[in-house]
Amino acid sequence: MDLFFPTLNVSLNATAGVLLVTGYVLIKRGHERAHKFTMLTCFVVSIAFLSSYLYYHLGEGGFGRKFPRQAADAVRYSYYFILVTHVVLAAIVPLLAIVTIVKGFKDDRESHRRWARWTFPIWLYVSITGVLVYFLLYILYADV
Repeated sequence: MDLFFPTLNVSLNATAGVLLVTGYVLIKRGHERAHKFTMLTCFVVSIAFLSSYLYYHLGEGGFGRKFPRQAADAVRYSYYFILVTHVVLAAIVPLLAIVTIVKGFKDDRESHRRWARWTFPIWLYVSITGVLVYFLLYILYADV
């Protein structure tokens, strides 16, 4: 199985997660310009991820590898819970991110902060669970 796109996608997802946390730390330390640059970079990385993901899954990759039925029930059910919540929340992250970014560009700080309180944890959850799904499918259960 060719793992180029799954590996590229998980790398972009992990990079977005690191950038999210970095942006959060930067703003908490009062480094507004660095925060803005980091968050915009995170958004670009996320766009690259989404483009790569859609290209792969809508093209030759189909919907990827199936989770093995031989896995313990607790692991399989946990995997599907993570996957479903990941997919549902991933569908709303672009809207949340765009609105939050626009509020920041308009210097509407209070509204930007209110949106960011929702956007940040959801986006971070999506980044972390994307890496976790890859780990479960392509590392932990690669030979099953």
